[in-house]
Amino acid sequence: MSQQAGDSLQDQPIRRVSRDGVEYTLLGTAHVSRASAEAVKELASSGEFDAVAVELCQARYDALTAERNWTDLDLYRIIREGKAGLVMANLALSAYQRRIAEQFGIEPGAEMRAATVAAKERDLPLQLVDRDLATTLRRSYASVPWYKRIYMMAGLAFGMVSSDEIDEESIEKLKEGDILESTFTEFAEQSPELYEALIAERDRYMAARLREENAGAEHKKVLVVIGAGHMEGLAKHLDAGQADPQAERRQLEAMPAKSRWPKIIPWAIMVLVLAGFFIGFSRSPELGWKLVFFWVAINGGLAALGALIARGHPLTILSAVVAAPLTSLNPTIAAGMVTGLVESWLRKPRVSDLEKLRFDITTARGWFRNPATRILLVFLLSNLGSAIGTWIAGFKIFTALS
Repeated sequence: MSQQAGDSLQDQPIRRVSRDGVEYTLLGTAHVSRASAEAVKELASSGEFDAVAVELCQARYDALTAERNWTDLDLYRIIREGKAGLVMANLALSAYQRRIAEQFGIEPGAEMRAATVAAKERDLPLQLVDRDLATTLRRSYASVPWYKRIYMMAGLAFGMVSSDEIDEESIEKLKEGDILESTFTEFAEQSPELYEALIAERDRYMAARLREENAGAEHKKVLVVIGAGHMEGLAKHLDAGQADPQAERRQLEAMPAKSRWPKIIPWAIMVLVLAGFFIGFSRSPELGWKLVFFWVAINGGLAALGALIARGHPLTILSAVVAAPLTSLNPTIAAGMVTGLVESWLRKPRVSDLEKLRFDITTARGWFRNPATRILLVFLLSNLGSAIGTWIAGFKIFTALS
């Protein structure tokens, strides 16, 4: 490395590690830092490396290089396939990054973009070594108890719509972590399981991917551009980590086994409610219909209230009243799937709405105003209303029978 480059990069976190005859230069960055983007550009263009590796998965790389085409967002398919929650989490992360980055006139992921551009200009192989974001989010969600999942969602929501400004010194301190960790900072500190899935597992995963990508390439020099919070862990696993990187990667891509009891609860509720109806009608038709009224009014009413809060179309609100009492007795479908599909059919987002999506997701008002995100809110809040209604109505039914 030249003396000039060394002087300009002296404040940047850099580690060098050799493994299997390959020399890795780890450059730690903040994902919304102007200084990081400039350091990456200078180092990647130095001509001293045979390849560039970045903390990106294929999906994030496509979004970064193609300027994510929001007009391709198919909300009908997303809801039908049960991916609405994952899309909302992705949008929330994007909003958090953009809200911070807009304060300093730099695009989120500018340092990764600089690395990809420099690799292309110098005709260097570009290695995408991070785990798929969807896999990381799913493993993170599955790793913590149900009550901590509420904290996770609260952290996403707050980071998404908070209007607090952050000074540039604080942005530079993001070099101590990465965008996922900083979004869940408080919760990651309090939850070893969450830290493991968000940070530690990805350190191991990226070390395995680097060894896979560069197997048998002795004397090769690779620049690795990563969030600085990963630098120490990645260096440790590269230096003395897994013997079989392929086995390590497969293990970290697998979804953890799901507990059985959450699947049993909806079926148990269905059996108990239907049993309550049977007992009620066996005592008297009047009591039976009274119990049915409780179920429909409370369950459907709260689901409709959720759709109303989300500013759903009047017919969407009506569909919540009709669908929630039925879907709550059918564990294979949720009320939000019905209301979300109805809302997407009645108010299909226009191209202009989708083009404005990346700006609207940075404020709470924008989420309710944009038809695309409003569909997702209808899905979420009508589901929440139906879930609350199920427990309240069930309690009411068995109180009436006692």
